[in-house]
Amino acid sequence: MSFTNGTIMQYFHWYVSNDGNFWNQLKDNAKKLAEAGFTALWLPPAYKGTGGTNDVGYGVYDIFDLGEFDQKNTIRTKYGTRNQYLAAIKSCHEAGIQIYADVVFNHRDGGDETELIKAIPFARDNRDYPLGAVEEIEAYTHFKFPGRGNKYSSMKWKYWHFDSVNHNIRRGGNDIIYLFEGQSFEKFVDLEKGNYDFLMGCDLDMDNEQVRGELKYWAEWYLETTGIDGFRLDAIKHIPAWFFVEWLDHIRNVAKKPIFCVGEYWSSNVQSLHWYINATGGRISLFDVPLQNRFHQASRQGAAYDMRKILDETLMQQQPSLALTFVENHDTQPCQALESPVEPWFKPLAYALILLRREGYPCVFYADYYGAEYPNCRGGYPVVLYSHRFLIDKFLDARKHYAYGEQYTYFDHPNTIGWTRLGDTEHPKAMAVLMTNGQEGSKWMEVGKRNKMFRDITEHFREPVNTNSDGWGEFKCKGGSVSVWVEV
Repeated sequence: MSFTNGTIMQYFHWYVSNDGNFWNQLKDNAKKLAEAGFTALWLPPAYKGTGGTNDVGYGVYDIFDLGEFDQKNTIRTKYGTRNQYLAAIKSCHEAGIQIYADVVFNHRDGGDETELIKAIPFARDNRDYPLGAVEEIEAYTHFKFPGRGNKYSSMKWKYWHFDSVNHNIRRGGNDIIYLFEGQSFEKFVDLEKGNYDFLMGCDLDMDNEQVRGELKYWAEWYLETTGIDGFRLDAIKHIPAWFFVEWLDHIRNVAKKPIFCVGEYWSSNVQSLHWYINATGGRISLFDVPLQNRFHQASRQGAAYDMRKILDETLMQQQPSLALTFVENHDTQPCQALESPVEPWFKPLAYALILLRREGYPCVFYADYYGAEYPNCRGGYPVVLYSHRFLIDKFLDARKHYAYGEQYTYFDHPNTIGWTRLGDTEHPKAMAVLMTNGQEGSKWMEVGKRNKMFRDITEHFREPVNTNSDGWGEFKCKGGSVSVWVEV
């Protein structure tokens, strides 16, 4: 049976247009994306956010409203209507592309009515000790969904479905966390700030059986309604790990096909990621945040960065089967809370590392592929991100046809590193990749093919490389660049 390397695209970024035409654009692009080599797309949250047409999707209001009901002063979402969303998914499936839906279970925002609640105040940066005694607060914790009514679900959310909030209209501001009387911050979450259960909005109480039941029911409804193939889970470090064990076991049991799942546990400490993988029994892949952080640092340090260590202490190195690798995403791009962009000169090197090595499941960022313009968020000119599509397409083609079989690694120089892939029975031709963050370099590497010619698909070198009678060749790369050599 033929095996093809899978590649995801994160098909959105924070600042895509809110003109409501995004799903239509995806429908039109599906065939081209498949031809380029993408096998799956991670799409943005498709349901109604509290910001209406301006909401990227993470200010969750109603997870059953996919752009169908008049709520938050709009029927459509930022990306379009329910019918457009379903048509885009159908188009992707017809092109052979799987769809992963973004899911936010941590919180709800934009409640319809306030409720009076007894609560204990805590500082945002220390959840170990309260700031004072129990007090009565007023918060928007009643979600009635007047535009949708009881269609799809009759559950209305009340304060007892949550355990904490960060708003109290009697005081104003959102710099204090209010833990509801009788509740406690949930365990089996990240230990930053003492306990990182609370993140924002109205924090869901996963100990509440009705809450867990609704989230399971929603997943069944969503799978049946949309036909998606998997989920990207947002902010999982703030949600008890045991919940996703229960939730995933349930939906995978009722689904009629395999369901892929990747979680966002934002930590640069690989040991924290290992803890979560163990706590969830390997049910969830994780974004390789430590790797992205290394890309960010390497791009800033230039030739001073030791490239021999680029994969050290990463999931790609230590848990490759559950590592979702990426160079940048909507959270790391400029003007976001987790901003850690990779400098443009280093992005080809980073994409070669995630697309052309054996380890990990790579994800290409929409803005790196198509280019983007970010807003004037620092009082200067807008940030223009230029497209790296020319080289990414080259790497995708190499991934599709050459990135198979045994892998020999040559991480033996502080600036110039490389590796080779020897091919397999169905993809017999070999490949060699060489990169440097310093001056132009070369390296002898084994490709297992005697007296064969290799060409540089990046077009940095016109002259081919010929291997010797032992199957070794001296491969080259330009300074601060990467070259990918494939067997002719």
